[in-house]
Amino acid sequence: MAHLSKSPADKERFLCLYPAYINSKKTIAEGRRIPTEKAVENPTCCEIRDVLTAAGLNVFVENKMYPREWNRDVQFRGRVRIQLKKDDGSLCNEKFSSRKDIMFYVAEMIPKLKTRTQKSGGSDQNSQQGEGGKKSKKKKK
Repeated sequence: MAHLSKSPADKERFLCLYPAYINSKKTIAEGRRIPTEKAVENPTCCEIRDVLTAAGLNVFVENKMYPREWNRDVQFRGRVRIQLKKDDGSLCNEKFSSRKDIMFYVAEMIPKLKTRTQKSGGSDQNSQQGEGGKKSKKKKK
């Protein structure tokens, strides 16, 4: 019951959101918490932060690892903290009443980011150009 004595506006009481929660490449056992069809492919903490800041929420990023994440790369590091309630217990934003609402909103908005739309257009052309120059090498006997 110790959590009741603290204010909901304290940073320790903010919601935690790891990118694995909304990653379509993860299984439920690996930490995904929303359906695959609504999830995003390999989201980052920066993308989550940008989307939620644009929505008007109080957000900050911590340099933490998700415990179920086996890959220790910098790309998979990070945890986003989100303020859901004010000091008096009322919601900061009426659109987000729960953790699930935030996860669904983030998963919906990340594909619309400029960085996502530019990357997908450029990578298709690069992958097609690189295929022609490959030759197979034979083993020496």
